[in-house]
Amino acid sequence: VQLQASGGGLVQAGDSLRLSCAYSGRTFSNYAMGWFRQAPGKEREFVASISWSTSTTDYTDSVKGRFAISRDSAKNTVYLQMNSLKPVDTAVYYCAARRKWPVTTANYDYRGQGTLVTVSS
Repeated sequence: VQLQASGGGLVQAGDSLRLSCAYSGRTFSNYAMGWFRQAPGKEREFVASISWSTSTTDYTDSVKGRFAISRDSAKNTVYLQMNSLKPVDTAVYYCAARRKWPVTTANYDYRGQGTLVTVSS
């Protein structure tokens, strides 16, 4: 079982990035998927999640209207489109999977390695 996040990098405030999380090793098509982040010196924070059917999504308030989570089950990939990035979005971003809804930082079955997003002012 593997979740591999990618797409992070160094960008300027106002730029966009799209993170990808490729999953393999089992069938995650019926798993809820989520993104967390952890900034230096801070607790891990929930960012967004999407149900297995894609009919339900959830976002932390600070990213609503800027970030969008989606999934492509045919490609075994979940995405996090991040627009209008701010320096406070700087963090290591992780993807996670859970057999049932919701996915939270305290409730997940699998979590992948993170990808670093750095937003400069």
